[in-house]
Amino acid sequence: MTTRRRGRPGYDQESLLRAAAELFHERGYDSTSIQDLATRLGVGKSAIYHHVPSKESLLGLAVDRALDGLFAQVAQLGDDGRAVDRLEQLVRGSVAVLADELPFVTLLLRVRGNTETERAALVRRREFDGIVTDLVTQAVAEGDLRADVEPATVTRLLFGMVNSLIDWYRPSGGLTPADLADTVIAVALDGLRGRGA
Repeated sequence: MTTRRRGRPGYDQESLLRAAAELFHERGYDSTSIQDLATRLGVGKSAIYHHVPSKESLLGLAVDRALDGLFAQVAQLGDDGRAVDRLEQLVRGSVAVLADELPFVTLLLRVRGNTETERAALVRRREFDGIVTDLVTQAVAEGDLRADVEPATVTRLLFGMVNSLIDWYRPSGGLTPADLADTVIAVALDGLRGRGA
């Protein structure tokens, strides 16, 4: 839960995180200072330090926002049903997270492992990729996806398509997250389905 500071309408940890994610993306994490963020928000640096102890802690909160959203989708999958249906559900959920948390997902996809926080984020991203690869492997074993493609490659291509949405998707552009997910499923998963599926 976020709390608003008295005397600063509209300024809270949520607006701080969004501004930080956007500024880190625009200028790069290393090239962005707390003063730059304070200037963007129109506050003093002490107002930022009221919410977070450091620039790196801001980065951690921002990338965790995206990762927590993705892992929340994983938690909703359960173990029942066919793997291909759970894979489709995860793709749809991931597109929804991307649309809802666009600045945070964009930042997550730009981290390169230059700080401890970035390295931790990359570990979690690889864990997520492993979950997707396991679902693809199960779907192949169940005969629902083609067996002539390597599951880890399918994961990279499938989520490469999902992740590319950060480069052009804008919530105000008329496409809903459901429209986007339908298109990803039609282009990617339908082409991967087994001959009898």
